[in-house]
This record gives sequence, structure tokens and C-alpha cells, in this order.
Amino acid sequence: MRGAHDLRLRDAVIDPAAEGVDVSLRIGHLRDAQVVARRLGVTRMLVCASPEYLRRSGPPATPEDLQRHRCLAFVRESHVVPWRFRAESGTLRFEPTGSLSVNDGDALKALAVAGAGLAWVFDFMIAPELASGALDTVLDEFAVDERPIHALYQSPRHVIPRVRVFLDFASTLLGSPRS
Repeated sequence: MRGAHDLRLRDAVIDPAAEGVDVSLRIGHLRDAQVVARRLGVTRMLVCASPEYLRRSGPPATPEDLQRHRCLAFVRESHVVPWRFRAESGTLRFEPTGSLSVNDGDALKALAVAGAGLAWVFDFMIAPELASGALDTVLDEFAVDERPIHALYQSPRHVIPRVRVFLDFASTLLGSPRS
């Protein structure tokens, strides 16, 4: 049953109006010019692992070195999400083929912290673990460009108070000033 305060988490592109959603968050460039969007910040994907994993396996020096590592895969809609890296020829794609894959970002992060392998995750997801030393990043010089983070909502003129509060809170977390 849907209540007054209902948080639904799903890693999929949705139509907020059709699903009765007040606000949805989208990472990446927007393709639909018809949506009302507020830019909240930017993020980029980083490869990370626990210091223990990196001591045991050695850090990769290039994306090509990932072939000899245990790489944790993220699965969206039954498909492994390929990792992307900056290369002289454009963008290099790497598809992790290890035996472990998950469909939840927090589980992926927990596995990396536990020393299960390398993970490719959004920088904002691992900021506390980087600060505490629970995770280290590798291959930073090959990271793809930043991606914008937007909040999508229905009406720019009559933003209901709970949506305005959420938008302001999300802007504070993700670093963009109120627009």
C-alpha cells in the first residue's frame, strides 16, 4: 500500500508521471526534453577495492590489467553493466566476467570493502569508505568524464512542499546550489 511517505528504490529509467512518482533521480545526460529537471550535481565512476585486496592481488596499472583481477559485476535488467575507461582512441569498454555479480550498489560496495575484488561504482557512494581508508581507488587517470545528476519532477510551477524540501536536501548532498 502506498503511503504519504513512500520511498521506492529501483535501478531503471521510469516515467515519473505514469508511475505516480513525485521525484526520480537520473544519472547521465537527459534524452527527454519534455521532462522538468533540476541539476543536483555531478558524479563519475571509479574503480575501487579494499587495501587488503590490493595488497593480495596488486593494483592494476591499466584497464587491460583487469583481466587478471577478480572484478565484481553490477547487473541491471539481467545484463552486466560494462565498465568504461578513457583511452587514447576514445572509450574502452571492459565487461567483468567473474563469478560474482550483484544488482544492488550497496551490496557491491560491501563486497569491495570485504576484499572480494574490484568494483566500479559512483564516487559519491564510496566517499565515506575512501575517507576512512576502507577502500582505495585505482585507475583514476582512466576514469570517464563526469555525469550529471538530475532530479525529475512533474510541474515547475506548483512544486509541492515535500518535493521542494527533497530537492533542496538532495542539492545539498550532491553539491549544486539551488537553481
